[in-house]
Amino acid sequence: MRAVVSAALLAGAALAAWAAFAPGKVSVTPVIAAPLAQTVLFSGRVGALTRIEIGATVTGRVTAVPVREGDRVAAGALLVALDNDEVRATLAQAEAALAGAQARVESLGQLARPTAQSGRTQAEATLAASQAELKRNEALIAQGYLSRSRLDELERQVAIARAQVDAARAQVRANAPSGAEADAARLRVAEAAAARDLAAARLAATRLVAPAAGQIITRAVEPGQVVQPGKPLLVLAADGPTQLVALVDERYLARLAPGQSARVLADAWPDRPFDARIVTIAPGVDASRGAIEVKLEPVAPVDILRQDMSVSIEVLIDRRERALLLPLAALRTGDRVYRIVAGRVAASPVRTGLRDRTRVEIVEGLDAGDQVIVGPSPEPGQRVRAGGEVTGIAAAVDGRTGGSAVDAAASAWSR
Repeated sequence: MRAVVSAALLAGAALAAWAAFAPGKVSVTPVIAAPLAQTVLFSGRVGALTRIEIGATVTGRVTAVPVREGDRVAAGALLVALDNDEVRATLAQAEAALAGAQARVESLGQLARPTAQSGRTQAEATLAASQAELKRNEALIAQGYLSRSRLDELERQVAIARAQVDAARAQVRANAPSGAEADAARLRVAEAAAARDLAAARLAATRLVAPAAGQIITRAVEPGQVVQPGKPLLVLAADGPTQLVALVDERYLARLAPGQSARVLADAWPDRPFDARIVTIAPGVDASRGAIEVKLEPVAPVDILRQDMSVSIEVLIDRRERALLLPLAALRTGDRVYRIVAGRVAASPVRTGLRDRTRVEIVEGLDAGDQVIVGPSPEPGQRVRAGGEVTGIAAAVDGRTGGSAVDAAASAWSR
């Protein structure tokens, strides 16, 4: 019995000694070859290509606002109506003045011009008669049959008749199509037409209409208000390509360029990702935020987007069709990895390339299939043994837990 107990004690001691000096288990992961995409993730908002602030250009009282926020309107649709009774009266007065000026122009051709021509003919006939009478009486005066005063009287009559002819001819010239009277009449027509147009413009200004087809996104006016010029009453998002606008940290400026592809998710629709591309990058940096404005356009129409909706945007900045990949958890400080060499932990330097949020590309230092320690590990030189592989890379591609909604959708970049 004592021998059995002694043997058991010896076996237990040997087992404890072996356990004390046995190499510890560590988890390892293989280096695999797979596609890798490097992306930049940021937030943005939906915006229209053109936003139009609509306001009054005249002071007036609002009589009607037939649209509400969210309504779609056609170009020319009435948005706001102002009281216009006074302006209508002014327009009627201006139209009457224009009609009078036009009637004056017509009367020049129908009445004034023929009257002037008739007056000229009459004055010329009177002058001819006066000259003939003066000529007949000059001989009688010379023979002494008539007095000298009679000659003076006849000469005065001729002078008056000549002046009347000159005046009649001037009147004819003034009433001619290119004369002064015609010019003055046309000027009065132009002035009256300008006054009519001004009144019509003021009347039109009392009706605010949509300058383009689009959607009302802001309404800041109600019937009964007295509005002033310069104050926005409505905001219209004109129909056209939808844009995504984002402020991106300036440190990414060198990595972004127009034409780059992006994967987008609206926060309200996490199950409906869509593709977009960068259209423009602002030339300047917002100094107060240290950010640059980036604008993108969806590749195809998207019916779920609304103005100012929040979106998550992931831009593809680089891609490898075949890269040697490790989980980031396997990379140690100083770009090293731990491997098992001859039963002990050995540090191997590596040169890295692209990264995403869970993986890193190994450019130099490892080959496909190499086993690398991942997670907690003893220091180099200590004895270890592999305790099984982990599938960290597969998890990084297909099960990005804990990330944003765009993380899962963006996994297609790496497939």
